[in-house]
Order: sequence, then C-alpha cells, then structure tokens
Amino acid sequence: MIHKQLHQALEDIAEQLLQEAGHAVPEELAIVIEHPANDRHGEYSTNLAMKLVRVLKKNPLTIANEIKARLADHPRLAGWFERIEVAAPGFVNLFIHWENWIANTHRQDAFQPENELKKVLIEHTSINPNKSAHIGHLRNSCIGDTLARMLKRVGHQVEVHNYIDDLGNQLADTVVGILRTSVQQQHSRFGDFCWDVYAEINRKYREQPELEQERANVLHHLELGHNNIAWLGTLVAEQIVREHLEDMRQFGIDYDVLVWESSIVREGFWQETFERLQKTDLFRQESEGKLAGCWVLKQTAEEADPAGQTEFQSDKVLVRSNGILTYTAKDIAYHLWKFGLLDKQFRYQSFGDGVWSTHAQGVEQDIGRADMLINVIDHRQEYPQQMVKQALQALGYDKQAAQLHHVSYGVVSLSRATAESLGVDTTDGRSSYPMSGRQGIGIKVADLVAHMEAVIEAKRSQHEGLDSRSIAAAAIRYYLLKFHLQTEVVFDLEQATEVSGNTGVYLMYSYARACSILDKGRSLADTAMSDISAIAAFPAAEGLAPQEYAVLKQLAYWPETLEEVVAGLAPNVLCTYLYELASLFNHFYATCEILKADEGTRPFRLWLVGRYRDTMHDGLSILGLPAPNRM
Repeated sequence: MIHKQLHQALEDIAEQLLQEAGHAVPEELAIVIEHPANDRHGEYSTNLAMKLVRVLKKNPLTIANEIKARLADHPRLAGWFERIEVAAPGFVNLFIHWENWIANTHRQDAFQPENELKKVLIEHTSINPNKSAHIGHLRNSCIGDTLARMLKRVGHQVEVHNYIDDLGNQLADTVVGILRTSVQQQHSRFGDFCWDVYAEINRKYREQPELEQERANVLHHLELGHNNIAWLGTLVAEQIVREHLEDMRQFGIDYDVLVWESSIVREGFWQETFERLQKTDLFRQESEGKLAGCWVLKQTAEEADPAGQTEFQSDKVLVRSNGILTYTAKDIAYHLWKFGLLDKQFRYQSFGDGVWSTHAQGVEQDIGRADMLINVIDHRQEYPQQMVKQALQALGYDKQAAQLHHVSYGVVSLSRATAESLGVDTTDGRSSYPMSGRQGIGIKVADLVAHMEAVIEAKRSQHEGLDSRSIAAAAIRYYLLKFHLQTEVVFDLEQATEVSGNTGVYLMYSYARACSILDKGRSLADTAMSDISAIAAFPAAEGLAPQEYAVLKQLAYWPETLEEVVAGLAPNVLCTYLYELASLFNHFYATCEILKADEGTRPFRLWLVGRYRDTMHDGLSILGLPAPNRM
C-alpha cells in the first residue's frame, strides 16, 4: 500500500534527521500526507520539512531537499514513485510510477491491518420489542451492519449481537396497553397493532396517571418470569423481534446472536457481577438522601456530569431501592460476559435463519469472549456507555475497557414537510420534528420500503436486472449511511426517494454500466484485463486523458481509503469516496471512447473499466449494497 509505505518511510526519515541533529523525536510530531488539489503537484504531498524547521533550525527548502534525497533511496518505496519534487515553501511532492502501480495493483489491494487480527463483537439494532421498527432504528442497523462488513473485509473475526430488552418499560407499556386499551383498527402485522397500542396507552397514562402503577406491576412480573404476565410479555416480544428481523433482512442485515435481557438476569449474570462490584470502593448502597436504599456506582469529580450535561446525577444507580435493576446494571453484566470475564455462560437455541438466541434449555456454543467490543448506540446513550466502561475499570479490567468502543450517531428526525404529511402539528414552523413512539409519530420501516418501491417502479423505463424492492432497500440504506455519524439526519421522504446525485441508485447504475461495457467488449476485455496488457498499452503519464488520469488516481487511493474507513469506523467516508469515483468514471465514460477507441488505447481503457468495476464491487459489498450486472 503506497500511502502506508510512504508514511512509514517519512517516520524513518524524520527520526534520522532529528537524531543526527542530536534531538529526541517529539511525540506530537504527526506525519501529514495530503492529496494535492493540483495535478501538477503529484499524487501525494507532505509538509514534514516545515514541521521540522523549528527543531532543526534550517531553511525549509534545505530540509525538503534532504527528505527528497532520502525518500529516493528508501527501501520501502522502491519503484513506487516516478519522481519526487520540492516546492516552495518546503513541500515534498511525489508522483506515482503508474506502470509499476498497475503491475502491483492486486498486491496493493491486499489490506494489512496495523494491529493483529481480533475477534470483534458488534452490538447493534437492539430495538425495544414492543412495536414495529422505524427509520431511526434502521439507521442504527445499517451503521452496525456496515461496520461488521468492513471489519470482516480486513480479516477480523466478527460476531454480531442484537440485544433484546424484554424486561424494559417499553414492553411493559405495550403489555399494559394490550390489557387495558381497545384498538379497533385493521393491521397487517402484529408490530403495527402494538405501535397503536403503545401510543394509546401512553395517551391514557396522561389522562389517568394512576394507570402507571400497572406498568410497575407488569415490570415486576416480567422480571420474576414463569407467570401469566411474563408469558404474555414473551409472546409479544418474540413475535415483534421476528418482524424486526424480517424488516432488516430486506436490507441485507443479519445477526449471529439474540441476547435477551431476561437471560442475563435469570442465568445469574447480574448476581455474579453484583458480588464483584461489592468488593470495589466505587459501588455501595446509599443509606440516606434521595438515593437511600439504592446501590450506586460512585464517580470521581472529573467523571461526573460529562460535557456539562446537568441532567446526569453524579452517582449512577444500578439497583433501585425497590430491588429492580436499571438497564445499566444489566449492561455491565452483559459486557463482562462479552469479554469472557464471567464464570457463567449462556445456552442457546435456534431462532431460525442461522440466528442463535439465548435460552435456558438450549445448548452450549462458542459465542462471546471477544477481544474488542463495538456498541452502535445513538449519542443520547453516551453517559450509560461511560458507566459501563467505568465499571470495567473499577473491577480492574483496564485493558478490556480500552477495547470498548461506543459508535454514537445522530438521531433521525422528520423534516417539516414529512412530519406534516404524518399529521404532526407543524404550526410552530420548526425545520425538523422528532419521532415519538409514545405519540405514534414516525415512519415504519415496512411502510418506507413499500413507498420507495413504488417510487422506483414509477421511474423505471426498463424492468431488467434488480427488482424494484431491492433497489428501494439499497437506496434507503445508502441514504442513512452517507451522512457523518454525528449528523442528525432530518429525514425528508421526497429527498430520500431521489435516484440521481449522491444516491445508492447512482452508484449501482454506474457499476452496472461498467459491467455492460466489459460484457459488450468481452472478446477484447479478455485480452485487455491483465496487468501486463494494460502496461503495454499504458501511455506515458503525460499522455493520459485528464478523465483517465482522474479515475486512475482515485483508484490508487482506494487501499488507504479503506484503511481510513476501518480505523475511523466511518461508513460515510466510504460513501463519499465511492460517489466521487462513480462521478469520475461516468465523466470518463461520457468523454472518452472505450470500445471504439483505437487498438493502442482500447486495452488500457478496458483495463481501467475493469479496475473500476472491481473496486466498486468491493466498496458496494462493504456498504451492503447489491452490485448488479444490469439495472
């Protein structure tokens, strides 16, 4: 990988120059490598010389020329660069040796992670099993599934978990609603019925506050298990989870394990965790004040009130005074198990379609015991995630705490126009409106797919290749992935159903176009697809058409982009790269003859189309989008 080799070479050279001048290598010296905006400055550029000026006390151009000389002879870079130039005030610009790059493209694609390969456990989706899934839940699932795909792509062993909170307030509310409301409306799915039931019981709570006592009663029975209410809760939760999995399967999202919260409690995971926490200084039962009788996880002054969010109390309650566990308590026990730090283990039974589910009467499986954990949870859960990490540290598991990563993301809200179409009062003129399960406000995943499918079907002139439903699911998935993770997605139904511009449909169409070109020129492509034939037909770099060069350069950046995406756990970076690559390719296609090019040019251009196709296929697979030969 050129970028990685160059980075390591620059680190070597910086260390040499500093040591030769009698200086230690500062920890804060960061090697910056950029892609010059101007093609005349090459494919890579570094300002390392200017960073060393203050220490070496030399003219930056003098330092840059010394770096240039050492780069030219560096064994890591043998053959990668055709020439290296120095530019004022002290940049070092590097130009790829394209013939050598072409000859080594397949070696370039062999991704080598910085650290050893690990077993990574990713928890995502984790929707309360009390009603149908909505688009906010879907963003979580698309992010988590893409993270799993990218980590598998680079060789890690990945296990995907979906945590089912079958002892929580939301399920209790739905159970109360089934018992105490009458929803007289036709529904095609049980989860849709529960959607209305949940909204109706919350309306009743506002009118009859005394009904909320029934929620506490149901919660108690759910946690006890083996009673009428607990069985009703189990039946409701299991049916809704099956519908959730059905929704996600349309988007290519699968799971390895369903972990039920009730299993954590009933298998004694919390009891073992409780006994361990009792031996620490940070966990104790309060004897006075508003938290009297509660078991709390104490915090140091600097850990309290993260980011100045005063709604968080300084001490985290894990067990309430009435003995009921908080979500965070069960989550701490779950994370100890994830790392293989508990003596107890789950047992499992099949939930269908290759998914295991925790179950007391199940069988043992080699599940869990991960090296690294990734939790995909929206930014509002930052504080509970910090508490889980703090509990690990309090128990002496600093190494594991360092390997616990919270991938947070902005929530999905509705645009004004979309909210209005759902009957939300928008007279206050806000630009966005939050979804609310308690009020029944939101867009169900199943409804969104059906709507998008109808839009796609209406816009299609041909019906070959992918069916409209698959295209619709891919378009929605890409829409939810292309935003920066911390961005709040203001979901607009009309905007989300667009098929041109930076969309999943555009990417898939450009991939299908490349496949069509290669299929039409198959007899020519068979002889042109090898690296050797491409080198033979490669014009001197200065003879490349600008459109050819633009595609070639973007392809060269693929391995380092993949490395950046994996290191930053950033699906949106991959979306940006692929959209830019597709745009460059379509411009190349529109302005350069390929199949009708002369015999001297055609082999290289067909090879370039083939490299584009292979790179796009790789990227689309990581994003979880189809790579169709025809659209």
